[in-house]
Amino acid sequence: MSTKRKVYSAEFKAKLVLEVLEGEKTINEIASTYGIIPKNLMNWKKQFLENMSLAFDKSSVVKEYKDEIETLQKSNDDLAKKVGNLTIEKDFLEGKLVSLASSKERKALLDVKLALSLNKQCQLLHVSKSSWYYQPSKPFGAASEIKLLDAINNIYSDFPTYGSRRIHAQLLRDGVSIGKKFVKKAMKHMGIVALYPKPKTTVANKEHTKYPYLLKDFRDDARRVVIEKTNLAWSTDITYIKLKEGFVYLAAVIDWHSKKILAWKLSNTMDVSLTTGVLKEALALYPKPEIVNTDQGSQYTAKAHIDILKKHNVKISMDGKGRATDNICIERFWRSIKYEEVYLNEYSSIKELQKAIANYMDSYNKKRLHSTIGYKTPNEVYYQADNNLVVSEGVKLLPLVS
Repeated sequence: MSTKRKVYSAEFKAKLVLEVLEGEKTINEIASTYGIIPKNLMNWKKQFLENMSLAFDKSSVVKEYKDEIETLQKSNDDLAKKVGNLTIEKDFLEGKLVSLASSKERKALLDVKLALSLNKQCQLLHVSKSSWYYQPSKPFGAASEIKLLDAINNIYSDFPTYGSRRIHAQLLRDGVSIGKKFVKKAMKHMGIVALYPKPKTTVANKEHTKYPYLLKDFRDDARRVVIEKTNLAWSTDITYIKLKEGFVYLAAVIDWHSKKILAWKLSNTMDVSLTTGVLKEALALYPKPEIVNTDQGSQYTAKAHIDILKKHNVKISMDGKGRATDNICIERFWRSIKYEEVYLNEYSSIKELQKAIANYMDSYNKKRLHSTIGYKTPNEVYYQADNNLVVSEGVKLLPLVS
């Protein structure tokens, strides 16, 4: 017996989207509370953000639908005139199609947008309707598989340098009977890899424009990128952090020369609003850079992110394909924050994590010494350069800006 598809009201969707935007709980927590699929929450949020402007411009929406209705009415009139001829042609083509096309090819011709019902299309194309509705089971959806994912993640949190083979060996030592292929697929599904050497895990969108890597012009004889002044080059990236229930994502913008974190943001979803939000904050708080470098992930090649950089006349630089070390400045920061904060603690909520990250960022910028900048703090280097002060000439430093 088939299960009737559950339909959610607009009010229910709006309520849940507001909870997501509040950022108080993870996607998994909200989904579990209301008994829905986390993917639905992400889709509803995306739909909400894309259509916010409609609440303030109802007239254009009404006109758009009126135009669409008029177009459909005219199309229906034209189709009615052709019914006689098409009936004869249909009988001829139906017989030819069934004999020449495979069942898979005929199934691909089904279109729910047509005025012709899906039942009729299946009948004409000789396709089983059940095959149209069949969907393969989602990977790692069973409770037992989720438990294994959690075990893998716990090992990775304790030993972030472990790859799939060592994680598999540790699971066997812990009494978990599991295959190597499962561990490898599970790590890929979760988006985790050994901390170093780090292969590229960014998912690119083939339709988006990719930009060249501009920082190669600043390499020294040892092939290391050396940026000699502040606000010449920024880097931005995203990493994930595991909570007791679900995951959250941390985005940050770093000044390559001073190592100062200029802006950061936590989110329970990894979408374009996360990357654009942290970039806008950095540009609002500090002088714009000459170059911003990112990876080729879909969030950074998206039009919304690219348009912000173009609006501020910032040169766009992107890592080469498979070259995670091209963005080594922020990659090293991710390693620092995870080793010095994240892996040492457990966080029961986003609020708790938000507070911990805020404290770390404050200490990192104001107190943490870096060997690569002469054992100074990022704030000392950034604001010293910003005020054009030269210590070697005996010029007194201005007070640091908080």
